[in-house]
Amino acid sequence: MELVQQVQQAFAEHYQQQGEFTFRAPGRVNLIGEHTDYNDGFVLPCAINYDTVVVARRRDDAGNDKRVRVLALDYQQQVDEFELTFPLAKHPQYQWANYVRGVANSLMQKGFNLVGCDLAISGNVPQGVGLSSSASLEVALGLTYSTLAGVELSSRDNALNGQHAENNFVGCNCGIMDQLISAQGKVAHALLIDCRSLDSTPVSVPTDMAVMIINSNVKRGLVDSEYNTRRRQCEEAATIFGVKALRDVSWTTFAAKQGELDPLVAKRARHVITENGRTELAAKALAAHDIKLLSRLMAESHLSMKHDFEITVPAIDALVEMIGNTLGDTGGVRMTGGGFGGCVVALVPQGRVDEIRALVERQYPLQTGLNAGIFVCTASQGAEQILA
Repeated sequence: MELVQQVQQAFAEHYQQQGEFTFRAPGRVNLIGEHTDYNDGFVLPCAINYDTVVVARRRDDAGNDKRVRVLALDYQQQVDEFELTFPLAKHPQYQWANYVRGVANSLMQKGFNLVGCDLAISGNVPQGVGLSSSASLEVALGLTYSTLAGVELSSRDNALNGQHAENNFVGCNCGIMDQLISAQGKVAHALLIDCRSLDSTPVSVPTDMAVMIINSNVKRGLVDSEYNTRRRQCEEAATIFGVKALRDVSWTTFAAKQGELDPLVAKRARHVITENGRTELAAKALAAHDIKLLSRLMAESHLSMKHDFEITVPAIDALVEMIGNTLGDTGGVRMTGGGFGGCVVALVPQGRVDEIRALVERQYPLQTGLNAGIFVCTASQGAEQILA
């Protein structure tokens, strides 16, 4: 709750009055199912105990009931101010402000009558490393705007609104996974999400396993352009197979027709098709506490991302190899996120967390010249209003 108290205090100091509402939404890590979401496939993420917090107060002063003022604690106390008139314009300078504006713009586009408010925002989700700090911000804001306006917004619609804002206002063509797990996460569970129907099934994470996230500290410089390229390649393959998305292509169909695809496009399709199968199987393995099978599936997922989807980098591969060699089949490890840097996720027996931490701290700098950031996480609750 320390982050919550910091944001509440900053709000009071900046606006000279107490906040009226407090909301939080978590980041996420994806255990398996990479680049399958925009192919209508399956993913297996869990929300993590790192959050974006928004403290808010409705404005009721005469003539300013449609004005939004925003304090961004994580960006040198930068501020933004805008009127809730549709359509909103992008901020000329601050990218963070476009998330705040974009979520409001998408809600107004859907017909929501939003009210003016003062906001203070901060988060401890590591940024730019594939843990969905942007989605947690969007989901927290959706909950904030709708609650202040006194309108009902389901967790699913909140997630869809956040995705719409990121796609159409911010300009990143993301899938739905990040927003959905931030909105619907469940304590001690991952969610198997069908990214076509948006149905989700809770999958218990064994209490004797820790979720470790290792940040490679490789800056993800290519991720946006390469992400869009991979998406186009997947769409090209789906068109050749005559289906809406690669989720509809079986392995048998792929094997029979892959010769009709450009070799590079065929590799991209092979990753998505096999990754969907691995993800569904991994959910069953996790529920059954079959860590040996889960370990194999995570290893196969990483190799597929390395060789077929070509989104890993040497430092990430080094992390996966050193952790995988040490864990054997007692746990699993793979790259997580969009690729080209970012993070590795590892499911590690609780009793071996210190061993893996020491291994990474000792070996990773020797192999790469970089120091890794290490986070030990628990599967956490999705977005909510904090009432205490």
